[in-house]
Amino acid sequence: MIDTAEDLAEGSAHLASICQVWARILPQLGPLPLRRRPEGFEAIASAIVGQQISIAAAAAIWQRMEAAGLLTAPAIAAASDDDLRNAGLSRPKIRYLQGIARAEPDWLDLRDMPDDQAIATLVALPGIGIWTAEIYLKFALGRADIIAAGDLALQEAARMMYELPERPTPAALRDLAQPWAPWRAVAARGLWAYYRHAKGREGIT
Repeated sequence: MIDTAEDLAEGSAHLASICQVWARILPQLGPLPLRRRPEGFEAIASAIVGQQISIAAAAAIWQRMEAAGLLTAPAIAAASDDDLRNAGLSRPKIRYLQGIARAEPDWLDLRDMPDDQAIATLVALPGIGIWTAEIYLKFALGRADIIAAGDLALQEAARMMYELPERPTPAALRDLAQPWAPWRAVAARGLWAYYRHAKGREGIT
């Protein structure tokens, strides 16, 4: 589990001990961000809002939702489509958020599930793919060994760090990340930090 800065430090030390690239890069990045979020509907809603749009656009929509009191499942379930469109949500995302809000999943059940089972449970909900499920496990549940290999910023950071000829596919990134276990969620934070360092912009909300 990743609950504290000490957990991140332990994971970072592991990465540096098993890989010369990480040993060289991690000191340049400084302390990695914890990025933990409270588990439950709000965390999954934030991930859905951020799907396939820029960091700035997602932040603006989230601010409008917060101002309108639309961050809880009951509020989303009771809101009209117009209310949600006015916050900046697309039609598909409105459908996803309302579907999840009305499904009323038991978020606490996810705590004790193995990673694969928790991901499968989340993916069964409207609008949640592997990336969104893995982001939830990483930041809301604090799982230590989740990579989210479908993330474009992680792929691009891995390409730059490892001087690869092209951006790795999700499958190729998962293969590259195998030696980083059981701290692949720390590696993901490191890759996002490297992306920000190299590109001058965030790779994730």
